[in-house]
Amino acid sequence: MIKGLAHITDVSAFLKEEPELYVIYDENVAWVAEEVFQALKEMPGQAGHDVRAALAIETSEELKTLETVQALCRQLLEAGASRNAYLLAIGGGITTDITGFAAAIYKRGIRYANLPTTLLAQVDAAIGGKTGVNLDGYKNMLGAFRMPEYTFLCADVLKTLPPRESGAGLAELLKTFLIGDAEAYRQAQKGVSQELITKAAQIKADIVTQDPEEHGIRAKLNLGHTFGHAIEHEAQTRGEDIHHGEAVAMGIILAARLSERIGLAKKGLEAQLKADFKALGLPTECPYPLENLAAAMELDKKAAQGQVKWILLEEPGKVVIKEMSVKEAMDDLR
Repeated sequence: MIKGLAHITDVSAFLKEEPELYVIYDENVAWVAEEVFQALKEMPGQAGHDVRAALAIETSEELKTLETVQALCRQLLEAGASRNAYLLAIGGGITTDITGFAAAIYKRGIRYANLPTTLLAQVDAAIGGKTGVNLDGYKNMLGAFRMPEYTFLCADVLKTLPPRESGAGLAELLKTFLIGDAEAYRQAQKGVSQELITKAAQIKADIVTQDPEEHGIRAKLNLGHTFGHAIEHEAQTRGEDIHHGEAVAMGIILAARLSERIGLAKKGLEAQLKADFKALGLPTECPYPLENLAAAMELDKKAAQGQVKWILLEEPGKVVIKEMSVKEAMDDLR
């Protein structure tokens, strides 16, 4: 359930009745966690209501692993967390993914909520209950579906977001609108507002409600991600720095190109999206040869029996799911 907050401290109203509350937070946003702790202490009638334990984690794609989740679960066990424990994840998508996965497997499942502190997490990663970690550099190969009770959206937490992080989140916001709201996509060209963030979050939540475990329509949310995850894998292999949202932006452009090449979209879609993305400061050119991406795409977790579900564009606001092999897609793109 998505809940908009006017201020960070408003989250305390939803947590005040949780006697076994554990906060998992990215050490980079400790200030948000501190505000939550203070608000809980000052709740009327809840004097002394403290968080049972506050666990800071270091976040990076390299540390988004099963070992990190195991370490977190070990800390919960040592802190005495029972099956009634309630986790609150404060941070970006890596934090919400790790916390959600821990919630899914600790004592066969406990409750959790997300307070995402990046634009990318607010419009995508923290919504929908997909949790997971990387395996040998491949994105989210280990995971589980575990829905958060709440995802709290608050503009306050975005104030200190670096420009690069904002751009990465913008790519996911545009992706959501390209899937299902052409008018909102056009509005986003003029700038991001809290209204647009909430709209993007709600679009994803609505799709997830229809298909919680991705057996059908939810796959549309992967627009740009098959290419994007392969780009991220190649970057990590080379020791280079490409953000998830940046990879998704490049992936969307490649998806638009493939859509044109197979006659699904009218000629000019790729050029249009490139111009839109460049105007917003987003990268559009994949820096690696497509051949380098092919192996990673064949190992994509959504691939089955040699076929990949490609999410392709007919036009802004309308996407389709098309199955084809990686080789077929590469042949069409050459």
